[in-house]
Amino acid sequence: MNEKTALLIIDVQVGIVEAESGHVFNSEALLTNINQIISDARLREIPILYVQDLDVAPQESKEFQIHPAIAPLESDRIIHKVATDAFHGTNLHEELQAIGANHLVIVGCKTEYCVDTTCRRATTLGYDVTLVADAHSTTDNKVLKAEQIINHHNANLHGLDNIDKFIIVRKVEDSVMEPIHNNYR
Repeated sequence: MNEKTALLIIDVQVGIVEAESGHVFNSEALLTNINQIISDARLREIPILYVQDLDVAPQESKEFQIHPAIAPLESDRIIHKVATDAFHGTNLHEELQAIGANHLVIVGCKTEYCVDTTCRRATTLGYDVTLVADAHSTTDNKVLKAEQIINHHNANLHGLDNIDKFIIVRKVEDSVMEPIHNNYR
């Protein structure tokens, strides 16, 4: 099977990364790691799609904007969403189909909401997913620290499969743009 990769950057918006209630866990490393992945994608001419959550803040506000540390180029696609699932009510699936993508590298915020839901949904839509272990983040909740939430999701999502497609969790330094799913089929 010929693999076509796309990079999906979920909700890395100023109002999430630098929220007044507290920055996401390890925000500087998160942005550095995402930048490294973006650079690799650009070198390999891999399509980059940014997802913005319309519920974060008014669209004209600074908080709504994609974090300037990872700002998109004009050639990058931007998808607006209102649900935790980046596919629900958006044209994301159609955009990915149009470019022939069947492997998604996923990074972003927040781990237990939009990242988790989009990873799971992607597999049911026919995509293999590489979740980058050190390029998604969240904040503490009433029960768990952000680092625990991230580690929990990295452990639980690794190997999660739906029919023929599944999620592999890899670190930034693992050449995440190169799909390895077929090694496990």
